[in-house]
Parts: sequence; C-alpha cells; structure tokens
Amino acid sequence: MIKPLSLALLPITAALALKAQEANPVPDKSGYNLFQPVPEKWMREFSPDRPDKTESPYTVDAGHFQLETDFANYTDTKQSGEHTKAWQVGDFNLKAGLLNNVDIQLAYDSYLNVQTKARTGESTRVSGWGNLTARLKVNLWGDDGGTTAFALLPYVKFPTSTGNLGNNAVEGGMILPLAVKLPWDFDLGCETAVGVWQNTADDNYHEDFIHSVTVDHQLIEKLSGYVEFFSDLSTERHAGWIATVDIGLEFLVTENMQLDCGCNFGITRAADDYNPFAGITVRF
Repeated sequence: MIKPLSLALLPITAALALKAQEANPVPDKSGYNLFQPVPEKWMREFSPDRPDKTESPYTVDAGHFQLETDFANYTDTKQSGEHTKAWQVGDFNLKAGLLNNVDIQLAYDSYLNVQTKARTGESTRVSGWGNLTARLKVNLWGDDGGTTAFALLPYVKFPTSTGNLGNNAVEGGMILPLAVKLPWDFDLGCETAVGVWQNTADDNYHEDFIHSVTVDHQLIEKLSGYVEFFSDLSTERHAGWIATVDIGLEFLVTENMQLDCGCNFGITRAADDYNPFAGITVRF
C-alpha cells in the first residue's frame, strides 16, 4: 500500500525539526547573574532605552553592561516673555545586568549650562552638574522572546546638582513600559508612569502622570526611525500640560553599538519649543 505523500514526509520533517532545535536550543538563562555572565551567543537583541522618551521593557543580559549617553542635548524655550537656552553635555545612563530579567541603572545629568533672557533684556547664566538617578528594571515577561514584553521600572532621584540647577529634593516614581511587535516589522512601545515631585515653591509634593507611545520601523539595512507622542500631566496647581511630538533615527553600527539623533517638538504652551540631540549606546 502506497502511503500518502504527507505521511511519507512526516519522519523527514520531524527529523529536520529536531535537528534545527538541537542546533538552536532555547537555553535556560536563569542561572546567570552579574558575576556569571550570559555567553555572547545567547545574548538578547540590542534594545536601548534611548533615543525616544519611551522606556524599553527589555533588560541588559546578566553579567553585561550598557552605556547610553548624549554627545550633546540642546533645549530652546520661549515662555511668558522669557527665552531659555539650555545645553547638556555627556549625560549618561550606565546599566548592569544583575539577573536574567533584572538590571540596575545609574543615570547622571552631567554638565548643564542654562541661559535665560528676560522680557526686559536682562540675561542670566547658570551652569553646573546635574542629579543622580538610580533605577531598577524588572522584566515580567518577553525578555527572551514573544510578541510582547512588559517591565517594572522604579526609580529614585538624588539631589546632587550644583549651581542652583536643582531643587535639592529626593524624588521618585514608577515606570511601566510595554513593547509590542506589530506586523510588517513595526515595533510599538508604550509607557505609563507616575512620579512624585516637589512643588515649585518647595513646600510640598505633587504627582506627575506620564503617558507615551512610539512606533519604530527599519528604514534601510541598519537604519531605523521612530515617531513618538509624549504627555506629562502634573497635579500641581497652575502647572501646564506638557506634550511633545518626537522624531529620530537610529543607526546600528555593530550588534553592540548604536548611534542616534533626533528632535522633540513641543505642541503645548508648557512644553519646550524644540530639543535636538545626538548620542550613542554601547553594550559590553
């Protein structure tokens, strides 16, 4: 009796599938940690938090490090008759993979130079060093595969600024980033966050609620681009709604290095007018 072709091919198909599985096994990475790094061949896809404002839910592999930094970051704002120009150079976020799904991050605002010109024509300039923020990212699912990924990202800001550039207050909050792989190689990122910040008058604290959505897509071989909407709504009295539309490009130099540039455009009265920047991310 002659077997149908589909039945005859079953043993061959099963053998090929088993061979492919043996060649590309899905490893159990739960045993790796800061002092026992994940082997290079099992490291996950490169996924920095920058350059958009929406955080990534993916963590740095255990035992590896990642440095994300701005070459330069410029902000231009005109509000209530004042014109403010601010330069930020060398701010960075240094990450270390503690466990397979947990990394710790230290972000520093580095050098800031702010010039403000009042309606009267009087100009003032302040400069100094910024604040230090400690963050812990815990991925709940999707770190090593799947169409979605989600994480918890609590943070605390410590008042290390100089030159009257900060409010000398400890502040913090929680960020909830979500990533979704869409059809046609589009990537969707969403973020909901709440922060507890000191009031402008330094007399109390208020909550800030942040929501953002970003869409990223590969343009050519190593070049990708994104478009983002960002919203920051404060519960402080008389505080305006901050909303921006952001665009940027990412160029993957190697599997562990990415260059980026972009510009954030304010679309509400309380937002900065525009904010161009350029930076780099390196994983090692």
